[in-house]
Amino acid sequence: MAFWKKKDEQKKKKSPAKEWLDAIVFAVIAATLIRWLFFEAYVIPTPSMERTLLVGDYLFVSKFHYGARTTSTPLQVPLTHQKVWGTEIPSYLEWIKIPSFRLPGISEVKRNDVVVFNYPVEFQYPNDLKTNYIKRCVAVPGDTLQIKNRIVFINGEKQNSPAGVQYRYILRTTNELNDRTLRKFKISDFVEINLNTYLVHINPDIAKVLEGQDFVKELVLYERTKGVAEGDIFPNETVFPWNADWYGPLMIPGKGITVDLTNPDNVVKYAFTIEHYEGHDDVSVKDKKLYIAGEPQDKYTFKQDYYFMMGDNRDNSLDSRFWGFVPADHVVGKASFIWMSRDAYAGGFDAIRWSRIFNAIN
Repeated sequence: MAFWKKKDEQKKKKSPAKEWLDAIVFAVIAATLIRWLFFEAYVIPTPSMERTLLVGDYLFVSKFHYGARTTSTPLQVPLTHQKVWGTEIPSYLEWIKIPSFRLPGISEVKRNDVVVFNYPVEFQYPNDLKTNYIKRCVAVPGDTLQIKNRIVFINGEKQNSPAGVQYRYILRTTNELNDRTLRKFKISDFVEINLNTYLVHINPDIAKVLEGQDFVKELVLYERTKGVAEGDIFPNETVFPWNADWYGPLMIPGKGITVDLTNPDNVVKYAFTIEHYEGHDDVSVKDKKLYIAGEPQDKYTFKQDYYFMMGDNRDNSLDSRFWGFVPADHVVGKASFIWMSRDAYAGGFDAIRWSRIFNAIN
């Protein structure tokens, strides 16, 4: 008998349980690496991006476009986010915290990119474990953004609205809207506020078609008044009379950009960002002056880039107009394509939106 055959006979054959365990461990490691470095699955939970993205769209988010991030809390349960599946148990431990950095990517975040990012003001979690949001980037570092009567202007130039953009209308009808009518006119985001009176969020092209229908008594665009502040508008509605339709001008900060803090307006615009995202432990504002570690600041140079994000469903989107800039270290990845889409209000075979499967996201 050959020597190597004796060696083979001496080896113990793995039990089925051990083979299954090895396979599971390998699969978890492989899935974790793919999810971290390349792609992560994401499902649209809210209508803030309709009609570009619909509730029930399943996406792949590219991590390699902007570069994957390392985590600051390495003690995590693999393939989880915030909580262990089906429980309220945190999926991570903060016993060990390390600096996070971003691997090289193939592109920078650009205007009009549809971006997944961590909700910045969710301060109870580490940056990479904050809730994932998805919006469209409308302004990048150094841009000056202004919104005039719902239209976005960047550096004084009017920007084209996304093809799927939606606005809020007041719709009065002769009878109750039924499922057939809702589907025909692609109305998925609406609220009945009175008998046969609705707040609907629809594309302007659909609004033009609706206006000529026999069942429509009235269709009026919901408009906000210029110069009348709207509550919870960033950075401070008591200082700037801005609202979601009339906003700015506001310069988007970025790495290496210096702002003059002897101007009290700049203190209001940028103090929150400097305090929460720039890595300072002691930031305060007193008598319209910004202090870092007790020292008054006449100017400030930002340490990282920031972005201004908005939902395509402009009147039903919690976005940068309300909570501020998205820091670069909160960016997760670029929304790439839809791999599955399911209508939660339809049943069986009809629930699958076949025409949306494998569509690229623009």
